[in-house]
Amino acid sequence: MSFRVGSGHDTHRLAAGRPLVLGGVTVPHDKGLVGHSDADAVLHAVTDALLGAAGLGDIGDAYPDTDPRYAGADSRRFLTETLARLNQFGWRVVNLDVTVFAQEPRLGPVKAAMRESLAGLLGLPAGAVNVKAKTGERVGHIGRGEAIGAHAVVLIQKPATDGHG
Repeated sequence: MSFRVGSGHDTHRLAAGRPLVLGGVTVPHDKGLVGHSDADAVLHAVTDALLGAAGLGDIGDAYPDTDPRYAGADSRRFLTETLARLNQFGWRVVNLDVTVFAQEPRLGPVKAAMRESLAGLLGLPAGAVNVKAKTGERVGHIGRGEAIGAHAVVLIQKPATDGHG
């Protein structure tokens, strides 16, 4: 077996008048994340971690925000397309750990839904996915409620090739 670890990070600013989508889940809040796509910082971090683990660059390379095809895109598309690319190369996801950084809203009530969403998107049992939430302790852009960030770590594996098939 061959194993690789990938790490991904994303941050988007918050603004009124947009839905807040994290991990493919719409979260009740009076502000949402701003970006070229739906700005789902969790899915962007996970996609970035997968690309990095497989040595396929980063999310900006794969889905540039200068490409009009991705304007307003559902970030689940980025994750599923990236997962399909990894699968073509023989990689399978083993587990995922995500930390979401948000002063508000409180994410405790939606962590389980995000976990289920991510597990479903990755084809993993829920036990192979973990979602944690941290505040910014009122420090910096996250602590002031101006932005939400996410960090993801993923482990992927590929069966060993011994020359016999």
